[in-house]
Amino acid sequence: MAPRSTSVGRPAGLLLWPGAGATRDHRTLVALADVLAPRPVARVDHAYRLAGRKSPGKAAVDIAGVVDAVAAQADVWGVDPGRVVIGGRSYGGRMCSMAVAEGLGVAGLVLLSYPLHPPGKPDRLRTEHFSAITVPTLMVSGTSDPFGSPEEFAREVGALRGPLTQRWVSGAHDPRADDEVAAVVAEWFDTL
Repeated sequence: MAPRSTSVGRPAGLLLWPGAGATRDHRTLVALADVLAPRPVARVDHAYRLAGRKSPGKAAVDIAGVVDAVAAQADVWGVDPGRVVIGGRSYGGRMCSMAVAEGLGVAGLVLLSYPLHPPGKPDRLRTEHFSAITVPTLMVSGTSDPFGSPEEFAREVGALRGPLTQRWVSGAHDPRADDEVAAVVAEWFDTL
């Protein structure tokens, strides 16, 4: 794992991953890039997609892919990786959050439709790593998301140790409020 960054300065850009069943061209990620322009935004496919598969294998491989992509994109932008904000939708955001929890030093974390637990299985929480996250984090979810209700999130997000901004939009796991989500991300990004 890359060491935590000690660099200071405003975030240089946003690096985004899709959910497990999508590609970097998912409409929400495209909308984010459009709304955040001219701020730098790059969209990345998961390692399994790059290998020609349609579904994830081992999370460790995709976490390593996040680490590698952050280093590569930081080189493209000519900045320290600690000035890059990362995140994504569902599985993509989860892989980013796990990379950060394992020590990847970045400027912030954007978690869109974070999969708090599998649908119908609230006892299988995906939060064991939350206490290792110390960077500013934005969570945007649909109010009727079967992967986690507002009440369930309220019980779990206190484990995050960094500053948290949480927003809710109308919809389920793939809310259709792309412009609203993008505006929330842009506003939050500009506060970093």
